[in-house]
Formats: sequence, C-alpha cells, structure tokens
Amino acid sequence: MVGPFIFFDHVGPVDLAPGISRSLDVRPHPHIGLSTVTYLFHGAITHRDSLGFRQEIRPGEVNWMVAGSGITHSERFGRAREEGAHLHGIQTWVALPKEDEETDPAFYHYDSSDLPEWSEGGVHGRLVAGEANGLRAGVKTHSPLFYEHWQMDADSSREAVAEYRERAVYVASGEIEVAGTRLQSGQMAVLTPGKGVRITALCPAVAIVLGGEPIGERFMFWNFVSSSKERLEQAKEDWLQQRMKLPVGDAAEFIPLPE
Repeated sequence: MVGPFIFFDHVGPVDLAPGISRSLDVRPHPHIGLSTVTYLFHGAITHRDSLGFRQEIRPGEVNWMVAGSGITHSERFGRAREEGAHLHGIQTWVALPKEDEETDPAFYHYDSSDLPEWSEGGVHGRLVAGEANGLRAGVKTHSPLFYEHWQMDADSSREAVAEYRERAVYVASGEIEVAGTRLQSGQMAVLTPGKGVRITALCPAVAIVLGGEPIGERFMFWNFVSSSKERLEQAKEDWLQQRMKLPVGDAAEFIPLPE
C-alpha cells in the first residue's frame, strides 16, 4: 500500500474499433471495504451500480464509488462499440479506514471544475483528489491523501509534495527520472518518506503522483478489501450465494467468484 491506495490499474492505452465485442466490457462484480477511483485521459466508460446510478466517465472527471458494506457495478464500453475510441486511464482503489469499512455504499461523480489545476516550469498539474501544494480537490475522501496528474514537457521538473508519509510516482506515458533512477511508461517508484524528491521528464511525459497517511494492515481477495479475513470470507459467500444486488439496468450477467 501507498497511504490508503491498495490497488493501481493502468487502463490501456488501447484503440478500440467500432463493433468491439461485449466480452471486453467489465461485467457486474462486487466490492467491499474500499472506494474505486476512475480517472480517464482519453475515451469513455459507462458505469452502472446497484444503487441505481448510471454515469458516463469522461476525460478529466472523477468517478468515486464508495463500496463500504457492499456494492456492485459494471463498466462498459458502449460509446466505443458505436464509434470506436482511444481508451487510456487509471483506476485506483482506496482502502477505507476501519471506522468506515462498513459505511453505506455511495457514488459520486466530479467534473473538472472540482479538480484544481496549476502550471509551473513546464509542468501542468491537476489535483484529482485530496490536498497538496495548498490546493484542495472537491472530491470527498475518508483519510488524508493526495492524487495528482502531471503533464510534463521535456526537461521540465518539479518536487513531489513532501508532507505525506507515503508517496509514489507512476509513469503513464513517456520517461522520467526520479532521484537518479529512470522510469518508463508502466513503472512506479515508491518514494523515501520525509525527503524532497525531484521528478524530471526526459521527454514529454504523463505522471501520476499520489500517496497519503497509512491506515493500517489490509487483506484483499479479488475485489474485496478488509482489515478482517473473516469479513472477506463473508463477502465471498455473499457473492457465491447471490445475496448482493446487481447493478440497476445491468443484471442479466455477472462475473463469478474466482476459484
């Protein structure tokens, strides 16, 4: 984990042709004990969940889904199926503090006006969530964290925010140098706590810089996160026995429990 971030998924980049198979969609599946955070650079994804929300995720916006005691959702590529698309984005999972693990599930969608932006020395940044560099995003969070998207010109550089105990930088495209180490697209560096770290773009690059305060040990099975192994077993059984409501408007199929 890096702060409360427990899972990090780089989506694409991939070109999807019109008429793509529905098998590429992410069918209905469950979560507990976490928030999913979906952020796109390009393309669109249609979210549906068991609370009844339907939302198209577009570039520069944030889908923040609080699973808490349990939620199900699907992520489908209807627009790409009709028109074709270049899809590229990031999904992270943020583990909830113990006191919030069983909170009621919720869904929030934020547009770009909720995400402060800044430019300095060839680096254009957007604060996707949390607080950093005197800025605060409009996104509701449950523990101290920050999540930044940096668009970097070649040879530009900037120091990562230092006030959080755990931090990491991920290269979404291009190549950067972090404390003398070169990172290419698809690589992440976990930064030394308490030290100023300069990030330099060796060519035009996109970096995700994130972190926060640690929230304690967590266990994970499939899409479930909890501070309790027993709670994971209960979630497995709930999904196996089909006790979790499927997304409204998308209840004809689901992903089975992994063996």
